Amino acid sequence: MADVIDGQPAIQRQITYREAVAEGIAREMRRDPAVVCLGEDIAAAGGVFKTTVGLLEEFGPGRVWDTPISEQAIVGAAMGAAMTGMRPVAEIMFSDFLACCWDYLANEIPKVRYMTGGQVTVPLVVRTANGGGLGFGAQHSQATENWAFTIPGLKIAAPATPADVIGMMAAAIRSDDPVVFFEHKGLLASKGAPPPPDHVVELGRAAVVREGGDVTLVALASMVPVALEAAQRLDEEGIEAEVVDLRCLVPLDMSTVLASLARTSRLVTVEENPYQGGWGGTLVSVVADEGFGLLDAPVRRVAGECVPLPFADALEEQVIPTVDKVVATVRALAAY
Repeated sequence: MADVIDGQPAIQRQITYREAVAEGIAREMRRDPAVVCLGEDIAAAGGVFKTTVGLLEEFGPGRVWDTPISEQAIVGAAMGAAMTGMRPVAEIMFSDFLACCWDYLANEIPKVRYMTGGQVTVPLVVRTANGGGLGFGAQHSQATENWAFTIPGLKIAAPATPADVIGMMAAAIRSDDPVVFFEHKGLLASKGAPPPPDHVVELGRAAVVREGGDVTLVALASMVPVALEAAQRLDEEGIEAEVVDLRCLVPLDMSTVLASLARTSRLVTVEENPYQGGWGGTLVSVVADEGFGLLDAPVRRVAGECVPLPFADALEEQVIPTVDKVVATVRALAAY
């Protein structure tokens, strides 16, 4: 409930998604001196997306490290630091550049704990700016959660709100397993209420962010507001859509998805990843295995097109899922 000043409700303070990234990191750095940050231009510059503003001033150059322009160096140093007692938070400026350090991310970091029988852990977070919608072109606009999704041993977080950024950042930094933390570029300016102190969101716990009885929309990151807007428009047509924000891909909270499907009997996934190899394919295969009897209609996937991302905004809109595409898909499914 909002505070009341002079008989009128006070305006609740809002925090942007980009501010939440810095706040989430800062909270953990205050709590645990083993937490350090490293990446390109994250110190005095505050990050190219201004997601590390204030960290250098508060924690100093001993814990906030500017690095050379080398993704291999950043992630390799973070791996070594994590194996020897630190909890590093490494930034890869664009998620597309995860390809530059893929050997560490796919072959080394996820396998250490398993290959040492648990004697060595790698408690690190790799943060990265993800996704399209801003006209950054084919090499700076990809949604790459599905890349990491193929690698056993990595946890994958992709928050959609400022509060979830802070809560999931806390859980990610405290995890003894490596976490790839996707921060969507298209959400950086979005706002929400800041969470309370000591706010932690368990990784692998999805959230039902809108209730409905006719169809379940499952979305992640920037597709959550798209699904919510589509649900609002559908409500005006008498179709009640329930929206599930997955929040994480690993662990994947299928219990929440199946519980929602039991209420609605219809399922649509909304994902920015390309249709070919997107996370929705895995999710619907689990539904086919474990929840087929709950379905009253075919499953539908609204996903990115299997083409490189264009620069032109009008063309990019043809590639990435939109509210109109979701509404049209659900409308057809409701009439099945």
